[in-house]
Amino acid sequence: MKKAMQTLPKITLKQLAVFVSIYQTGSTSRASEELHLSQSAVSSALTELEARLQMPLFERVGRRLNQHPNAHPVYVQAQAILGQSLTLEHYHKYQAGQIHIGASTTIGNYVLPPLLAKLYEALPDANVDMYIANTQEVVSEVEQLNIDIALVEGMPRPTDMKAIEQREWRTDTLMIFAKRDSKWLVGLADYQENENIYNITIAQLAKLPLLVREAGSGTRQIIDEKLLKHLPDAEVIMAIQQSEAIKHMVSADIGLGCLSQHVIETELAAGKLVQVKVAGIDLSRTWWLVWHKARHQSPIWQTFIDIIQEQGS
Repeated sequence: MKKAMQTLPKITLKQLAVFVSIYQTGSTSRASEELHLSQSAVSSALTELEARLQMPLFERVGRRLNQHPNAHPVYVQAQAILGQSLTLEHYHKYQAGQIHIGASTTIGNYVLPPLLAKLYEALPDANVDMYIANTQEVVSEVEQLNIDIALVEGMPRPTDMKAIEQREWRTDTLMIFAKRDSKWLVGLADYQENENIYNITIAQLAKLPLLVREAGSGTRQIIDEKLLKHLPDAEVIMAIQQSEAIKHMVSADIGLGCLSQHVIETELAAGKLVQVKVAGIDLSRTWWLVWHKARHQSPIWQTFIDIIQEQGS
């Protein structure tokens, strides 16, 4: 009996790369610049891919390309295939210890450095690339296979839940805090000197200026869900991208802040800042590990996983 011949795919990596670039940039001209191909070559590759798939990926309106509903699921699969191809092509680099780590701002600035020190201790030749941004931006990079693994503060909300693996890592607590002897708390709050804590009510907090992180950050997500929903009339005077900026503005007594305990622990210990405890408010939160299921899990990836799981308690 004649052995059945294996069918080889007719879709090429070039076609997928062109499609992904058009999807991300929104035009064939920008894709041609990004891929260093002629615009006619880019248009031809897209046409060939649509013919192979027997479905449209973009709707052509004049000179504009609008994404067809078919485009997103094909984009996710194309990203996975291209990622696996790059992994195969550069496998020796992964073997040598290359890893791309993403982290949301608080984790990246205050928690990740000692974890990286442990990684370098275990693998002195490790080649680490880091991307630090807010949770929403980091998860987006994971989805696009630009990051091997990410540590984020907010609940991950990927576009495609089936492609993203997310696992609870550890618990953190946000703290409301103020400058010691802040003008905002004089005559208002009950100060516990032995614990360096002010105790106030939700109603009292609603009358005070509050500095918070920007929308999209993991810290702001928890503030919205666990604090601001109880304060519909709160005087939130500013949303700020950097935790350090909030800390310095609170030190200047512009208002109260709300950040992770890790961000302000040095100033709390020195007595420069004080915790403001609000009765009935729990600001604990979960930190998450996030990675793309199609991403190659190299030996250094597993080593890093082992390290952060040891620190997960």
